[in-house]
Amino acid sequence: MEAFLVVVVVLLALGFDYTNGFHDAANAIATSVSTRALTPRVALTMAAIMNFVGAMLGTAVAETIAKSIVDFKDASNHMSLTVIVCALIGAIVWNLITWWFGLPSSSTHALIGGLVGAGLAASLGIYWSAVYNKVVLPMVISPLVGFGLAFAIMLGVLWLLRNAQPARTMRRFRLAQTVSASAMALGHGLQDAQKTMGVIYLALLTVGWADKDAGIPLWVKICAAAAISAGTYSGGWRIMRTLGRKIIEVDPARGFVAESVSATVLYFNAYVLHAPVSTTHTVTSAIMGVGATKRASAVRWGVAKNIATAWVLTIPAAALVAAIFFFILHPILGG
Repeated sequence: MEAFLVVVVVLLALGFDYTNGFHDAANAIATSVSTRALTPRVALTMAAIMNFVGAMLGTAVAETIAKSIVDFKDASNHMSLTVIVCALIGAIVWNLITWWFGLPSSSTHALIGGLVGAGLAASLGIYWSAVYNKVVLPMVISPLVGFGLAFAIMLGVLWLLRNAQPARTMRRFRLAQTVSASAMALGHGLQDAQKTMGVIYLALLTVGWADKDAGIPLWVKICAAAAISAGTYSGGWRIMRTLGRKIIEVDPARGFVAESVSATVLYFNAYVLHAPVSTTHTVTSAIMGVGATKRASAVRWGVAKNIATAWVLTIPAAALVAAIFFFILHPILGG
């Protein structure tokens, strides 16, 4: 039964990674597509490739997911695997719900909420200090930093280019967006694919199929990178419309600044803080930041309010779904 559950965890984790890809494809390319810097298909191809590359560049975030959310040390292998299965179901269900309504919610927080909810339902310990320091604080601070940096840098760009010819300047920013969108897609792979690696690694550690000192196996990295890359290539058009046009009409200069700031925040959290931050939260707040430099009313705050509501609900909603599935599946699976 344990071997079966490990296989289920791997398949569900890769399924979650795939939904993460098409759910979050918009994060990297929405502004580039909306400004016509890139065609949709070229943008998706580029994002898929950069997602794969980014997923292979680090494991610190994966280690955080595997070791710093739920305390499995006193749980049986069967119980641990059941909790992981239910956590993944909770995350996938919430991803699909928010994708259907076109809301750019956080796949990161859906997964963490699923782990917390299933862990609590199983009466396991939760590392609340780690959840607070590495999840809740970055969840609050990263969007604020993204908004503030994007707003400040955009003001600086506008001042520097105040006498430049608008048409020529925008053409150059369209070219520059190829670089900034690639950097954003790389950061998305670096952050989000690692969460799937972390869950699979956790399942392998639980049954002794992985060496804690050796780190995450190469096949896990490749599978996670491929799944998120395939999901990204399949597209995320509903959410892309929300990010690219419904929050604010983004021009190439603002798109470039929003993508550059978002990528910087993602890299800093992955390599310095080892914190699993949300690419969705980061890029959405950066888009709002550059939009606010036009005028406050240029940002459609009603749409922003709906997005913020989805942000707040993600962790408890995914936790609730995961807990419900635990109560359903645990008696069926036994153990």
